[in-house]
Amino acid sequence: MRAAVIEKYGEVPVVKDVPAPDAGAVVEVIGAPVNPVDISIASGKFYAGSPPLPYVPGGEGIGRLSAGGQRVYFRAALPNGAMAERSVTSGQTVPLPESLDVGVAAALGTPGIAAYCGLTNRAQLQKGETVLILGASGVLGTIAVQAARLLGAGRVVAGARDPKALEQLKGLGADATVDLNNLEGLTERIKEASGGQLQVVIDPVWGAPGVAALAALSPFGRFVQLGASAGQEATVNSGLIRGQYRSILGYTSFLLPWEEQAKAYKMLADWAAAGKLKVQHEIVPLDRAADAWARQKSSPHLKLVLSPSGS
Repeated sequence: MRAAVIEKYGEVPVVKDVPAPDAGAVVEVIGAPVNPVDISIASGKFYAGSPPLPYVPGGEGIGRLSAGGQRVYFRAALPNGAMAERSVTSGQTVPLPESLDVGVAAALGTPGIAAYCGLTNRAQLQKGETVLILGASGVLGTIAVQAARLLGAGRVVAGARDPKALEQLKGLGADATVDLNNLEGLTERIKEASGGQLQVVIDPVWGAPGVAALAALSPFGRFVQLGASAGQEATVNSGLIRGQYRSILGYTSFLLPWEEQAKAYKMLADWAAAGKLKVQHEIVPLDRAADAWARQKSSPHLKLVLSPSGS
C-alpha cells in the first residue's frame, strides 16, 4: 500500500509502498488531517515520546472499518498512522453520517475537540457570557467562535492578525473583532470589543496577546490556555490573577477521557452535518504529503487533509 513514512526525525514524510497492516482493527482510510501535533511527534522531541523509525504518521483520520462498511472518525494506533491507504485504529471511533463532508469531518478532530472541550469542560461556559477567542483565524479558533455561539454565549469576540479573516469571522458568529497585529492598547481594545464584560478567554497563542487578554478579563474570569503560537513564554504580573480572582486553566486532550472527546466530536459533527458549523479545508493527494507537511508548518489557516484516493 501507499503511505507517508517518517524515515528520519525532523524531516518531511516520504511517500512510498510499504506492507499493509495485517493485525489489529484495520481501517480503509478516506482522509487524514495534517495536524501540528503530527509534526511535533515526528520531530523526535515530543514530550510524550515518538514512535521508533520508520513509522507512518497521522494520529487521526476518516475511514471505513471494512470495504463498504460504516464510515467513522478514528484515532490511529502509531506506528500505523492514518497517512496511508490503510491504518490501524486504537479502538477509539465515532460513527459518521454519510452526508458529512470528509474534509470537514477530518478538520473537526484534534482542533475541534480542543475548541469545544476548552469552552465546556474547562471554561464551563454559561449561557449569556462573553467569550474572546484568540487566534480566531486558525482552524481551532474558527471552530471555537462558532461553537461558543452555538453553546449560547451572549457575545463572541474574535482576535486575530489577518484583517480579511476577521471580517469573515463576523459571518461565522463573531459579534466583534480585535486586531492582534498591534499590541499597543490591546487590553483596552479587547475590553471595548467585549462591551466591558469578559468572562472567558480561549487562548491558543499565549505570549504578549495572551497577557493582554488576561488583563482584560472581568473578575472571576476563566482563561483557558491551549497553545503557544505567539511564544512559549510570557511575563505575567501576579496582580493580574489574584487581584481579580481570575483563573488560568491549562487544557490538553491527552488528559481528557475518550468518552468526553467522543461526545464533543459527535456534537461538532452533528452541527456540521446540519450546516451550523463550517471549516475551511483542502483535500491534498497522499502523494503530496511532503508539500502538505511543509505548508502546515507555516499555519495555513485551513485544514489540510491527505486523501489516498487523490480526491
